[in-house]
Amino acid sequence: MVTHLYLGVIILSVFATTVANAAIQVHCGEGSVAVTWRISAEFVPHAARHFLGNCKPSHLEVLPTGEGNVLFNYNFADCKFKKRIKGKYLIYQNEMSYRPHARPKPAASVHHIECVYKRPDVWVPPFLNPGSGVSHGHGGLVFHMALLDEQLQGVAKTNVIPLGSFMPIWASVEQMSHQPLLLLMEECVAAPTAEIHSGTQVYPIIGNKGCLFESMRGNAMFLPRYHSSAITLYLQSFKFSLGEEVYIHCKLVAWDPEVLDETKKACHYVKENVRWELLDDPFQSSLCSCCDSTCTSRHRRGLEWDSHSLSHVSVLGPLIILDQSDLTANKTSAAAANSKG
Repeated sequence: MVTHLYLGVIILSVFATTVANAAIQVHCGEGSVAVTWRISAEFVPHAARHFLGNCKPSHLEVLPTGEGNVLFNYNFADCKFKKRIKGKYLIYQNEMSYRPHARPKPAASVHHIECVYKRPDVWVPPFLNPGSGVSHGHGGLVFHMALLDEQLQGVAKTNVIPLGSFMPIWASVEQMSHQPLLLLMEECVAAPTAEIHSGTQVYPIIGNKGCLFESMRGNAMFLPRYHSSAITLYLQSFKFSLGEEVYIHCKLVAWDPEVLDETKKACHYVKENVRWELLDDPFQSSLCSCCDSTCTSRHRRGLEWDSHSLSHVSVLGPLIILDQSDLTANKTSAAAANSKG
């Protein structure tokens, strides 16, 4: 069984099989991984065709028997590792593959690997402050939503956003005495008013039970989570209500992190992979396949959770999106007013 680093102590993994091939040994370090893939003599000349994600081997060790050890030493920031949070654990996942032919031809073999760590409970972002952004209490929970600055270091100091720049929208739920919760954005729209009525024109951002439509039209995504009870929508500003007030209306849902289905999910479209991807577990991205049609629940347990109504509609705004010419004109006018003063 593969070993994992767990708060500085090596323990045996108690999770599902980490790697299906006994010839692959995984050693998880602090922020990195070392993988050894034993290959037979006939594959030694083709060692460069073995991959960890999109990374080639770091080194090839040829053994006296003619067999070889293909070695990979990489940080989790490399090789397209997928990071997800499950309860108290932080999980990094990737695939080992052997590709005798160049893409787009499929791999001859694929093996999943993962490194599991206990998630640090003591760190929270500096902007996790009940006084930040919009806060609402509902059903024994407190929901927050705020516009962050470009560095994701704190709440934005201005509501004026240049057209085409990114506006990170952060939301969280305070768990109080509840069991661990997963926060999802079930639906988000932009509107010119703080209240939506039957005739209000809206711009859909997220719909179909957690599908980020804007990731197909433009450059938008869900950022990797630092905690299951918070989510960050990385949204590029758009032309809707350009130059006028715009409000972001989002239905936030606090959900059981152990139960994801077609109606309780966070999916964004990854253009380079030409597919919808599940934020919290890319290996379950089949749950996102309904994003192009209609997403409906297949799990009875969801009815029990839905009865608790662990959801709330938060409204963020007003925000004002301006194109560059308007921003330049505003700065010129402000400078002229200051000079007269």
